[in-house]
Amino acid sequence: MLRIENLTKIYGDKKAVDDLSLHINAGEIYGFIGHNGAGKTTTLKSVVGILKFDEGKIFVDGESVLKNPIECKKKIAYIPDNPDIYEFMTGIKYLNFIADIFKVDADTRQERIRKYADIFEITDDLGQPIAAYSHGMKQKLAIISAWLPKLIIMDEPFVGLDPKASHLLKEMMREFCDNGGAIFFSTHVLEVAEKLCDKVAIIKGGRLIKSGTMEEVKGDDSLEDVFLELEDE
Repeated sequence: MLRIENLTKIYGDKKAVDDLSLHINAGEIYGFIGHNGAGKTTTLKSVVGILKFDEGKIFVDGESVLKNPIECKKKIAYIPDNPDIYEFMTGIKYLNFIADIFKVDADTRQERIRKYADIFEITDDLGQPIAAYSHGMKQKLAIISAWLPKLIIMDEPFVGLDPKASHLLKEMMREFCDNGGAIFFSTHVLEVAEKLCDKVAIIKGGRLIKSGTMEEVKGDDSLEDVFLELEDE
């Protein structure tokens, strides 16, 4: 579903991402872990076509991000750490706008909007201007809008969500991938990653230092212990 090969991104004389290679398969929830400034957001933005990168290749469902950026973006939903949403729209107009972009048919979009708006308990608020939404409500709206393509990229998706919404999001992520989708997301919440992810990658100073299935990465230790040990090396 997503293949990153030897990705390198340079800012001045610093390699923000240094020769990074990862492969995320359909059906997988893949966690991306590292301290602030490790290169997580730079990697995610390169995958979704926001940042140009200096070396390497990125493929989405077999399509090259460099050669066929539009085709790749048709298959990707991206939720940044601080979603910017058109606040002049109502919630329902925004969701229909996103559905139009991804060419989601009327019946499918209605079913999904109703399902996920009910799950997050914002159905009654969809007629209101987004400008009146709280940060948490905007985050929920962004998440609902992302549940349309085949690949979801998320940067710290649990920030701003209350415990109930976080629990619901984890269930949605599992269901999405069990139905053939794939999710690649960064997080600082290691307990969530350990329980939720099929695979995980740890990045430090722009370089991948460990990756694989959760059991391969952490063994008999906790993910937190492994992460802290690798960070101290």
